[in-house]
Amino acid sequence: MAPGFDFDQLRTFVAVAEAGSLSAAAPRVFLSQSSVSEQIRKLEERVGVTLFTRGKQGVATTPAGERLLVHARQLIAQSERAWHDVRGFALAGELRLAITDYFRPGDVARVLRHLSVAYPSLRIHVTILKSGVIESGYDGGDFDIGLSMRVLGRSLGRDAVAGTRTLGREPLDWVASPDFVLEKGVPLPLLVLPDTCALHRFTTEWLDEHCVPYTIAHVASGVAGLQLALSAGLGVACLNASAAGPSLVRIETPMPGRRLPSLPEAEFHLLPARRGEPEWVTQARDALAEQLTVR
Repeated sequence: MAPGFDFDQLRTFVAVAEAGSLSAAAPRVFLSQSSVSEQIRKLEERVGVTLFTRGKQGVATTPAGERLLVHARQLIAQSERAWHDVRGFALAGELRLAITDYFRPGDVARVLRHLSVAYPSLRIHVTILKSGVIESGYDGGDFDIGLSMRVLGRSLGRDAVAGTRTLGREPLDWVASPDFVLEKGVPLPLLVLPDTCALHRFTTEWLDEHCVPYTIAHVASGVAGLQLALSAGLGVACLNASAAGPSLVRIETPMPGRRLPSLPEAEFHLLPARRGEPEWVTQARDALAEQLTVR
């Protein structure tokens, strides 16, 4: 067999390495779990070494797998650069990207790493903001690309932006630390971001509508601070699934001492292209959408 790689196998290998399991990697490469397993098996046969160790918690790259991961990312990126070059365009410039604090942090890091390797002439400036600030700032031209979150069925004071590209949905959950106990007869200690946050406004309105007594026990400046306050046992928060973090647990409803109302889903969007924007910004938005859309 002549030396070389199958790029589909390499893409699957990178997806498994980054996701940490075959099942988590499958939707990233639009394959079934069995097809992912088969591609990894064929790749390991081709290179003649074991690339992953398997365990109950998923998979981890072997030393050989770590070395291949570096080469695989470079090869895939070079392939994409060659493809775009042959087609006559390249992504290059200063890209101002605004992302809601609630969006999937692991995916953001993965995609930014991919874009930096695939398009070395693209300089990305990322700002983490609240969705309302992103949407209003985007209208004024403060950002080239905006990624915001909306609670399904709730306008929260602003109509949905026409032409948005949906990246995926996540459930909203009531979350707290595993050892949090709500005392009977005490108002729900609610942890939130500032009241300029759309999810803050939704949560308090939702509790009011369902006649659940609560008190604002802590206001954090961002999701990371909210996670710390939750882990410290200061109270309960409403968060989308990927923002909850591994140290927190979903509160089943009803919970001991209180019946919390069921929650809707949240939806993430890429805001639409603006009239007259440079072609390379449109291409960058398309590349982001391809990488971030959950199918």
